[in-house]
Amino acid sequence: MKIKEKIKIGIDKIGFAMPKYFLDIRDLAIGRNENENKFVKGLMQSEMSIAPVTEDIVSLGASAAEQILDKEDKKNIEMIIVGTESSVDQSKASAVFIHHLLNIQPFARSVEIKEACYGATAALNFAKNYIEKNENASVLVIASDIAKYGIDTPGESTQGAGSIAMLIKKDPRIAVINDENVCQTRDIMDFWRPNYSDFPIVDGHFSTKQYLDCLTTTFDKYKKRYNQDLSNFSAFCFHLPFPKLGLKAINSLLEKNVEKEIKNMFLEKFHTSIVYGKRVGNIYTGSLYLSLLSLLENCDNLKAGDKIGMYSYGSGAVCEFFNLTLADGFKAHLRNNRLDDFDTRKQLSIKEYEAMFFEKIILDEEGNCDFSNSKFIQESDNAFVLEKVENHKRIYKKIK
Repeated sequence: MKIKEKIKIGIDKIGFAMPKYFLDIRDLAIGRNENENKFVKGLMQSEMSIAPVTEDIVSLGASAAEQILDKEDKKNIEMIIVGTESSVDQSKASAVFIHHLLNIQPFARSVEIKEACYGATAALNFAKNYIEKNENASVLVIASDIAKYGIDTPGESTQGAGSIAMLIKKDPRIAVINDENVCQTRDIMDFWRPNYSDFPIVDGHFSTKQYLDCLTTTFDKYKKRYNQDLSNFSAFCFHLPFPKLGLKAINSLLEKNVEKEIKNMFLEKFHTSIVYGKRVGNIYTGSLYLSLLSLLENCDNLKAGDKIGMYSYGSGAVCEFFNLTLADGFKAHLRNNRLDDFDTRKQLSIKEYEAMFFEKIILDEEGNCDFSNSKFIQESDNAFVLEKVENHKRIYKKIK
């Protein structure tokens, strides 16, 4: 009896959406009476994407997906999974809104996953498992978040906003998700946001220590389980709360006896993986996949068959180390001019940033709020926006 060959499943398309506005990290430093090197060198951050009240995880997620999906994709998608920790509703999944906005065929499952910044990685696992049993189906995985810490708080300099959308299917054109993975769970309180709080509570030094220790212990377990080491990988991508933490992460994996040439090769590729993150800031569930997108679109030293190590970390904490293999011709399915999108954004002053980013939706007695004439909608480069709240219902609009 002939054994059926295992199908290859992975990322077929990938899109990214961010708000029109950004804040220069040096302006934030001046506004907070800090030396700019604390942010520019200490975090390796340069800019932060700032979302107005008319853009949230639904509008950004739908906009990221709209960039990459065609009519045939929408007919074949059988599940939409959103990983987020910035949910707009305690009950209704953001994926349900997105399913409608994208006009995806009706007989699909739509859910939202939460485990801090790890949610989108869990979504990839669920997507892969589903396609293994339904090989002609596609799954839309969206990582969408707005990282917001409050004015003059320790985490303020690591804020950001954006969404990554990935179409997962068999015979992918960008990267295959391999079966080799190791997860780890620790019940710790390094970053959390109670339901009664608008902003998270963060133990920054403890969180950094846990992030790095989870990486080294999980990677050690991975190496033993699969009999692999650094030589099996061409590059690594990391969850990036801020780029400097990724640099600490890659250095923690590079063993002391690694040849200088090999170490420099990994570091050179790492720096291409933070090109976008440095200008976006933390986008929680999407940060690892923005790192991947940045690597693939900015590194000239990758080829089909290369294996990319992926480290996902969600505070609380759940982490996973897994890997991808680049597909033949992957570069043809990516963009080579995405930096143009960054250069057309609108820079905010510190006062404009404070007024915009922390604006709240104010409802009247009937639960209504109308943004239809907002300049934010008129200026937006994204396909979808939050137009209004009507009788406590969020109403989204396609503008492009």
